Amino acid sequence: MTESLVLGIVLIIFFGIAAQWLAWKFKIPAILLLLLVGIVAGPVTGIIEPDHLFGDLLFPIISLSVAVILFEGGLSLRFSELKNIGDVVRNLITIGVIVTWVLSSIGAYYFLKFDLSLSILLGAIFIVTGPTVIIPLLRQVRPSGEVGSVLKWEGIVNDPIGAGIAVLVFEVIIIDGGQSGIGVAVWGTFKTIFFGGLIGIAGAVIIYYMLKKHLIPDFLHNPISLMMVVSVFEASNLFQQESGLIAVTVMGVALANQRDVHVKHIIEFKENLSVILISLLFIILASRLTLQDIEHISWGSIGFLFFLILVVRPATVYLSTINSKLNWRERLFLVGMAPRGIVAAAVSSLFAFQLVNRGYSTAELMIPYTFVVIIGTVTIYGLAASPLARWLGVAKPVPRGFLVLGAHEWGQKIGQILQKQGVKVVLADTNWKNISEARLNGLPTYYGNVLDEFALDELNLDGIGHLLAMTSNDEVNSLAVLRFADIFGRSNVFQLAPAAEHPDKEREITGYLSGRILFDKRLTFVNLSSLFDDSAVLKTTNLTKEFDFKAFRSKQNGEAIPLFSVTANGEIKTFAIDNPPEPVPGQKIISLKIPQPLLSDS
Repeated sequence: MTESLVLGIVLIIFFGIAAQWLAWKFKIPAILLLLLVGIVAGPVTGIIEPDHLFGDLLFPIISLSVAVILFEGGLSLRFSELKNIGDVVRNLITIGVIVTWVLSSIGAYYFLKFDLSLSILLGAIFIVTGPTVIIPLLRQVRPSGEVGSVLKWEGIVNDPIGAGIAVLVFEVIIIDGGQSGIGVAVWGTFKTIFFGGLIGIAGAVIIYYMLKKHLIPDFLHNPISLMMVVSVFEASNLFQQESGLIAVTVMGVALANQRDVHVKHIIEFKENLSVILISLLFIILASRLTLQDIEHISWGSIGFLFFLILVVRPATVYLSTINSKLNWRERLFLVGMAPRGIVAAAVSSLFAFQLVNRGYSTAELMIPYTFVVIIGTVTIYGLAASPLARWLGVAKPVPRGFLVLGAHEWGQKIGQILQKQGVKVVLADTNWKNISEARLNGLPTYYGNVLDEFALDELNLDGIGHLLAMTSNDEVNSLAVLRFADIFGRSNVFQLAPAAEHPDKEREITGYLSGRILFDKRLTFVNLSSLFDDSAVLKTTNLTKEFDFKAFRSKQNGEAIPLFSVTANGEIKTFAIDNPPEPVPGQKIISLKIPQPLLSDS
């Protein structure tokens, strides 16, 4: 029994994280792949049986996981973002919620043939979109302007609102409606908002105070914040069912918008934890489906899906954006982004189970119908979001470009040859003479120190995805890659090899505190400057079947150092000493042609 339980948990973790990696590798929506893997592992093959594995612990585990995900989402919400979009966000979480609820209920009544009470309940469940699907899609699409912030706020805030409304509808159903049911709904709404908001703010104040007064050692910051999330969630739920989702969201927003306490490390921890939880939850919930559930898929459920996409979402966006500052392109993109996620699946599963036990036999159909909507919306919106954003012109450029630190003479030459390959290049330097010369050579520049507090607010990094730290100061290079690793990813930040008096010691240090070492360990700033002074030139070479990379290396006999490879689709890969690219015929090599064999260590 124990071995089968461990095996089941291991398989869920393996399938979830592997699906995330494959989605990143092949640039497809992660949620879609997670659902497909879960269905194959569950109803198709029977490898994973969540109800058998977890028993009565299944729904508590799901609830606590959703609480952590919503808290992480709340940490990403800044009130400063509402300066220009506050009216749209307000309308989407008020007018939009009502429109979605009413129209979804009508759709459930006519397409799914539910009775009125179950239709209203299902309509409430489909209010939610949620960060579990919105945030990964936004990360993939990279929408420009403020439309991304609108979707982020809507997805995160609507989750607890939709779940709370669904709970109130459920309570009205089980007491058979009437005057008493309306009273329960009104009183429940008040308690949900009051206790959720109060306990959420109290939790944020406790964390703030403990961090402000240094009452927690650094190594316990993340564990204690996680403890507070689950404690606040359950404390609020004790007073009003499902108000815990509002409480953890409020707590996250409150912490994100205070300015006295540094919470970046908590945000990073919760982001990583959320990715893991999203992966596991989608595998678990998709694998709970049965073949009988899949057989319930009908033309009515397909019609309901397209009713949500083609009628409900456009009406919601139209009525919520009247007289807003968003242009028609941004509004149309909002129409094309309303996938349902983990909260809809979890809430529908919970209510269906309880309603079936109370004699509502048709309630069991809520689960397969909900998964039709989840799979359908994730598939349609996930596959269409990127092309739609590009067609509408609301997507940021693909981040293939380079931020080059060091606008000296040979830094400009590298910037120019990269720019000729069609990618965006920005040169940054604190030397005005270097910046002036770079501008005369047609290169975009940033004059200032990229390590300054407000440099990121001034730098336009749209289309930039890589850092080349090539200044004469090794410490500045290391600090720069450490800062930009959070923005570009550790695999995309590079720096020149340091000029160390004790190379072994320095390499050990930089392996931990620096980025990937550029080109060759002997190409320090001094050596590169010497090579360019000695008539070294940059050269572009086309690889063919007859003249491949191996032939290129052998023919050059050490007198050409490969710096970059350019793929057929224009992607530029940087040569680094830890894992250099392996160019193939049809690609280009940008190399440094030197007048003599490579210099030894200096």
